[in-house]
Amino acid sequence: MMKIISEWIIPILVLVIPFYGIIKNVKVYEGFVDGAKEGISVVIKIFPALVAMLVAIGVLRASGALDLLGKFLMPFTNKIGMPQELVPLALIRPLSGSGALGIATEIIKTHGADSLIGKMASAMYGSTETTFYVLAVYYGAVGIKKMRHSVISGIFADIIAILSCVFYSRLFF
Repeated sequence: MMKIISEWIIPILVLVIPFYGIIKNVKVYEGFVDGAKEGISVVIKIFPALVAMLVAIGVLRASGALDLLGKFLMPFTNKIGMPQELVPLALIRPLSGSGALGIATEIIKTHGADSLIGKMASAMYGSTETTFYVLAVYYGAVGIKKMRHSVISGIFADIIAILSCVFYSRLFF
Protein backbone atom coordinates (compact mmCIF):
# COMPACT_ATOMS: atom_id res chain seq x y z
CA MET A 1 0.00 0.00 0.00
CA MET A 2 2.80 2.44 0.93
CA LYS A 3 4.56 1.72 -2.36
CA ILE A 4 1.47 2.69 -4.33
CA ILE A 5 0.99 5.87 -2.27
CA SER A 6 4.63 6.88 -2.64
CA GLU A 7 4.51 6.38 -6.41
CA TRP A 8 1.34 8.41 -6.89
CA ILE A 9 1.54 11.19 -4.28
CA ILE A 10 3.62 13.64 -6.35
CA PRO A 11 1.62 13.30 -9.59
CA ILE A 12 -1.61 13.66 -7.63
CA LEU A 13 -0.35 16.80 -5.89
CA VAL A 14 0.83 18.26 -9.21
CA LEU A 15 -2.71 17.85 -10.54
CA VAL A 16 -4.72 18.69 -7.41
CA ILE A 17 -2.98 21.95 -6.47
CA PRO A 18 -3.63 23.75 -9.78
CA PHE A 19 -7.22 22.52 -9.91
CA TYR A 20 -7.78 23.70 -6.34
CA GLY A 21 -6.36 27.10 -7.31
CA ILE A 22 -8.69 27.29 -10.32
CA ILE A 23 -11.69 26.43 -8.13
CA LYS A 24 -10.71 29.19 -5.68
CA ASN A 25 -10.22 31.69 -8.58
CA VAL A 26 -6.48 31.99 -8.02
CA LYS A 27 -4.25 32.75 -10.99
CA VAL A 28 -2.11 29.65 -10.59
CA TYR A 29 0.48 30.34 -13.27
CA GLU A 30 0.98 33.95 -12.20
CA GLY A 31 1.35 32.83 -8.58
CA PHE A 32 3.93 30.26 -9.62
CA VAL A 33 5.92 32.85 -11.61
CA ASP A 34 5.79 35.35 -8.72
CA GLY A 35 7.04 32.67 -6.34
CA ALA A 36 9.87 31.78 -8.70
CA LYS A 37 10.90 35.46 -8.93
CA GLU A 38 10.95 35.70 -5.15
CA GLY A 39 12.99 32.49 -4.94
CA ILE A 40 15.59 33.84 -7.37
CA SER A 41 15.94 37.04 -5.34
CA VAL A 42 16.51 34.96 -2.18
CA VAL A 43 19.20 32.93 -3.96
CA ILE A 44 20.92 36.14 -5.05
CA LYS A 45 20.88 37.44 -1.46
CA ILE A 46 22.35 34.30 0.11
CA PHE A 47 24.77 33.31 -2.67
CA PRO A 48 27.83 35.20 -1.31
CA ALA A 49 27.47 33.62 2.14
CA LEU A 50 27.14 30.15 0.63
CA VAL A 51 30.19 30.59 -1.58
CA ALA A 52 32.26 31.85 1.35
CA MET A 53 31.22 28.91 3.50
CA LEU A 54 31.91 26.32 0.78
CA VAL A 55 35.34 27.82 0.10
CA ALA A 56 36.16 27.78 3.82
CA ILE A 57 35.17 24.12 4.09
CA GLY A 58 37.27 23.24 1.05
CA VAL A 59 40.28 25.06 2.47
CA LEU A 60 39.89 23.34 5.86
CA ARG A 61 39.74 19.89 4.30
CA ALA A 62 42.49 20.42 1.71
CA SER A 63 44.93 22.11 4.09
CA GLY A 64 44.79 19.33 6.66
CA ALA A 65 43.50 21.73 9.31
CA LEU A 66 40.71 19.30 10.20
CA ASP A 67 43.23 16.54 10.87
CA LEU A 68 45.37 18.91 12.92
CA LEU A 69 42.36 20.04 14.94
CA GLY A 70 41.40 16.40 15.43
CA LYS A 71 44.81 15.64 16.90
CA PHE A 72 44.57 18.73 19.10
CA LEU A 73 41.16 17.62 20.42
CA MET A 74 42.23 13.99 20.85
CA PRO A 75 42.84 14.19 24.64
CA PHE A 76 39.28 15.47 25.15
CA THR A 77 37.68 13.09 22.66
CA ASN A 78 39.48 10.13 24.24
CA LYS A 79 38.09 11.10 27.66
CA ILE A 80 34.51 11.10 26.40
CA GLY A 81 34.98 7.90 24.39
CA MET A 82 34.69 9.51 20.95
CA PRO A 83 36.84 7.84 18.27
CA GLN A 84 39.22 10.21 16.49
CA GLU A 85 37.68 9.27 13.13
CA LEU A 86 34.50 11.10 14.13
CA VAL A 87 36.18 14.44 14.89
CA PRO A 88 36.10 15.69 11.26
CA LEU A 89 32.39 14.80 11.07
CA ALA A 90 31.69 16.68 14.30
CA LEU A 91 33.59 19.72 13.04
CA ILE A 92 32.13 19.84 9.51
CA ARG A 93 28.50 19.05 10.34
CA PRO A 94 27.69 22.54 11.71
CA LEU A 95 29.04 23.99 8.46
CA SER A 96 27.89 21.73 5.65
CA GLY A 97 25.44 18.88 5.31
CA SER A 98 26.94 17.60 2.07
CA GLY A 99 30.50 17.82 3.43
CA ALA A 100 29.42 15.95 6.55
CA LEU A 101 27.61 13.36 4.42
CA GLY A 102 30.84 12.75 2.51
CA ILE A 103 32.78 12.25 5.73
CA ALA A 104 30.08 10.01 7.22
CA THR A 105 30.03 7.94 4.03
CA GLU A 106 33.82 7.51 4.19
CA ILE A 107 33.61 6.44 7.84
CA ILE A 108 30.87 3.91 7.10
CA LYS A 109 32.70 2.52 4.06
CA THR A 110 35.92 2.18 6.06
CA HIS A 111 34.52 0.75 9.30
CA GLY A 112 31.19 -0.73 8.21
CA ALA A 113 27.63 0.31 8.90
CA ASP A 114 27.27 -2.10 11.82
CA SER A 115 30.49 -1.07 13.57
CA LEU A 116 30.36 1.15 16.64
CA ILE A 117 32.04 3.98 14.74
CA GLY A 118 29.59 3.59 11.85
CA LYS A 119 26.62 3.70 14.19
CA MET A 120 28.07 6.73 16.01
CA ALA A 121 28.64 8.50 12.70
CA SER A 122 25.07 7.80 11.62
CA ALA A 123 23.64 9.00 14.91
CA MET A 124 25.84 12.09 14.87
CA TYR A 125 24.88 12.95 11.31
CA GLY A 126 21.19 12.56 12.08
CA SER A 127 21.24 14.34 15.44
CA THR A 128 23.22 17.47 14.64
CA GLU A 129 22.31 20.45 12.50
CA THR A 130 24.11 22.45 9.84
CA THR A 131 24.00 25.45 12.17
CA PHE A 132 26.12 27.91 10.21
CA TYR A 133 24.53 26.92 6.91
CA VAL A 134 21.04 27.46 8.32
CA LEU A 135 22.03 30.81 9.81
CA ALA A 136 23.67 31.97 6.59
CA VAL A 137 20.77 30.91 4.40
CA TYR A 138 17.75 31.79 6.48
CA TYR A 139 19.09 34.85 8.25
CA GLY A 140 20.70 36.05 5.03
CA ALA A 141 17.41 35.63 3.19
CA VAL A 142 15.56 37.94 5.55
CA GLY A 143 18.45 40.31 6.25
CA ILE A 144 19.10 39.53 9.93
CA LYS A 145 22.58 40.73 10.89
CA LYS A 146 22.66 40.13 14.65
CA MET A 147 22.84 36.38 15.13
CA ARG A 148 25.18 36.05 18.10
CA HIS A 149 22.69 34.31 20.38
CA SER A 150 21.53 32.01 17.60
CA VAL A 151 25.11 30.92 16.89
CA ILE A 152 25.77 30.22 20.57
CA SER A 153 22.50 28.29 20.95
CA GLY A 154 23.08 26.30 17.76
CA ILE A 155 26.65 25.34 18.63
CA PHE A 156 25.59 24.42 22.18
CA ALA A 157 22.85 22.19 20.76
CA ASP A 158 25.36 20.56 18.36
CA ILE A 159 27.81 19.89 21.21
CA ILE A 160 25.08 18.32 23.34
CA ALA A 161 23.96 16.20 20.36
CA ILE A 162 27.52 15.01 19.71
CA LEU A 163 28.09 14.13 23.37
CA SER A 164 24.72 12.36 23.50
CA CYS A 165 25.50 10.37 20.36
CA VAL A 166 28.79 9.16 21.80
CA PHE A 167 27.26 8.35 25.19
CA TYR A 168 24.15 6.57 23.91
CA SER A 169 25.97 4.76 21.12
CA ARG A 170 28.37 3.34 23.67
CA LEU A 171 25.47 2.53 25.99
CA PHE A 172 23.27 0.77 23.45
CA PHE A 173 25.75 -0.63 20.94
